[in-house]
Amino acid sequence: MYNIGNIEQIDTPALLVFPDLVKHNIDLAVKMCPDVQMLWPHIKTHKTKEVIMMCQEAGIQNFKCATIAEAELLAVCGVRSVLVAYQLVGIKVNRFLELKGKFPKTHFACLIDNQDLVAYYANAAETFGTEIHVYIDINSGMNRTGILPENAFDLAKIIEETPRVNLLGIHVYDGHVRDVNISQRILDCHSAFEKISLLKQNLDDYFKTSIEIIAGGSPTFPIHANRKDVTCSPGTFVFWDYGYQLSCPEQNFIPSIWIATRIISIIDDQTICTDLGHKAVAAENALDKRIYVLNDPDLKVIGQSEEHLILHKKEKHQYKVGDILFALPYHVCPTIALYNELHVVQNQELTNEVWNVTARSRKITI
Repeated sequence: MYNIGNIEQIDTPALLVFPDLVKHNIDLAVKMCPDVQMLWPHIKTHKTKEVIMMCQEAGIQNFKCATIAEAELLAVCGVRSVLVAYQLVGIKVNRFLELKGKFPKTHFACLIDNQDLVAYYANAAETFGTEIHVYIDINSGMNRTGILPENAFDLAKIIEETPRVNLLGIHVYDGHVRDVNISQRILDCHSAFEKISLLKQNLDDYFKTSIEIIAGGSPTFPIHANRKDVTCSPGTFVFWDYGYQLSCPEQNFIPSIWIATRIISIIDDQTICTDLGHKAVAAENALDKRIYVLNDPDLKVIGQSEEHLILHKKEKHQYKVGDILFALPYHVCPTIALYNELHVVQNQELTNEVWNVTARSRKITI
């Protein structure tokens, strides 16, 4: 299965995308939700028009993103709703409102977790002659951004009393809940969600309506998918990666992105060097948790620099300079952001089609 026709034509390092596997992953995510409208996938993993369009073909019309460029790409694709799952500060607020004005057919919202930004958002919205829609970002234990659930009710009341700032719901990212044991992960997820449920009940009673909850990432996706009235927002599922393949074995997504890398030097009969440096694969993990070599799992990473990756094998190898290896990244999201394009493989043949990673840029037009 690792014989890809005309692969020698490609320059390396390069990302290979398998559309049939992407479609499999999207269809599986849709099946895991009771209603496709409850699936708001995050596009930070892929940042590409083609994957957005494949999601739309599966009935998905609502999306999350992290940057203004990603939001603009979604709007260009004509999606119904975009949540910029990020608290916007400074010039980003103006860019967001400009984007909202340029694409009136798409509904935009962003996050907020403090009182000071309520007035800031209101003033900016008044300057642009519009309104700004927000979700309160909840800290359920990630301790990255967000307000504690017990303090969110007061923030919601301030938002409700402020002209031009409209509260739509609450946003909960529980990325800290990732035990490889699914039973323990379920317990941890439910425990973290208890205060969220109480907050929703209090907000529903106060506002006399059902406040929306957008919750979770990939590890807790199958757990939140079984909750009533909770919208799920996984992102990595479209491409998947080796890290989640190990830590979320209960999810049947298939890695649909490979890295092609060439051997550029033979160090000795057990050690080789390829062109897969820091600039070509996410390097935030330890050396042994950066790639998994598909066509030779016995190869282990023992060193890496900007343009080089050193691999070692216990037994003697038979490799020669120029041989191609295929690897899965442990973390696909930041890996994608290192490339301008993805090379399409169909029926084990490298095609001439490429998918541009358009939103890896921080700016498209706005």
